[in-house]
Amino acid sequence: MPPEAFHIAAGRHAEDLVARSLEARGIQVLLRNFRRRTGELDVVALETGVLVIIEVRMRSRQDFGGAAGSVDRFKQAKIIRTARQLLQAHRDLARLPVRFDVALVSPADDEWRIEWIRHAFEASAT
Repeated sequence: MPPEAFHIAAGRHAEDLVARSLEARGIQVLLRNFRRRTGELDVVALETGVLVIIEVRMRSRQDFGGAAGSVDRFKQAKIIRTARQLLQAHRDLARLPVRFDVALVSPADDEWRIEWIRHAFEASAT
């Protein structure tokens, strides 16, 4: 398998794990892999009247801040721009408050560990 194919498969697996974890908590997954030219939203969910946009990150190493460190200001701006396009495309969702979370997926023994960072960042009005 070419390295880029492995990377895509690993990312898809991490998103699957996060989606199953959300559903197990009673959180409704609305969309996955919402793509626009501005970027992609990994998972969009509904939790008690709040639209939750979740960036899923998987890293096997902790260099350069690990998975959490990879969601820098540039990445946050891309997510926010894409979220705005989501809200334009789905007007029914635009009335909901929005929260941005990051789910960090990492190997832990024979299982996977998901670390949730709720309210990881906020969108400004500009």
